Amino acid sequence: MLYPTKDAWAAAPNKRVMVFGMSGLGKTHMSTILRDTGDWFHYSIDYRIGTRYMGEYIVNSCIKAAMDHPYLREMLRQDAIYLAPNVHTHDLGAVSTYLGKPGDLTLGGLSIEEYKERQDQFRSAEIAALNDTAYFADRGTNLYGYPHFICDTGGSICEWVEATDDSDALMSKLSTNCLPLWIKGNDAHTAELVRRFDKAPKPMAYQPEFLAKSWTEYLNENSISGDKVNPDAFVRWTYARALEHRQPRYEAMARWGVTVTADEVASLKSAADFDALIGHAIVRM
Repeated sequence: MLYPTKDAWAAAPNKRVMVFGMSGLGKTHMSTILRDTGDWFHYSIDYRIGTRYMGEYIVNSCIKAAMDHPYLREMLRQDAIYLAPNVHTHDLGAVSTYLGKPGDLTLGGLSIEEYKERQDQFRSAEIAALNDTAYFADRGTNLYGYPHFICDTGGSICEWVEATDDSDALMSKLSTNCLPLWIKGNDAHTAELVRRFDKAPKPMAYQPEFLAKSWTEYLNENSISGDKVNPDAFVRWTYARALEHRQPRYEAMARWGVTVTADEVASLKSAADFDALIGHAIVRM
């Protein structure tokens, strides 16, 4: 690890952290506290995905839809208007909407073939954004003068690494440049995430093998064809299974760094609290 002891962490003039875990457990809360001190450069993987790696896909899909409308088609052909995704630091809404949900087209779904293609685009985009971490860590210090750096990752990072493999390329690169920090939730947190998702189901990114298995099981269990699947029903059915699938993958990633609990993160009030929490996490490894 970059900081093998509590003292090494405390004395480090340039602290670099990569935080990961299920969405909704406090990554944004932690990042906001640190960013607001003026000493931490905040690199949002979600923002990088939406602005650098998925923006053109989103624009193209919007143009394709707009070309079906005569007025908008003419405006676009005359270059009188332009379309662009509105991406915010903590909001992947544009990308999420583009990813969509598989199922009945009349209910807003995508064919499973198009859905898988967009999933693959996102996988490539997130891996590319994660590989940019070291660049932004150096940029934050050398260009803007921030002494410290936090990489705020998306919940699907665990889908693209094989953390049980000591030679995993992505984990090796990330852990060389940052201290991996897992925010671990408990059963109550998981139940609350499932409740929220059931109330307002959102598009998700899935490991290809997990998606293929889930899609087949859903069709068989419901004796239904893919073009008749209710998109919201499918992602609701899949969400709890996805969280269960991700848990051991997060745990495997945690061995590359340190672990804190969601409750500990919720209690953070300052950067000093954060420094102390990381020190405690290193001691109890």
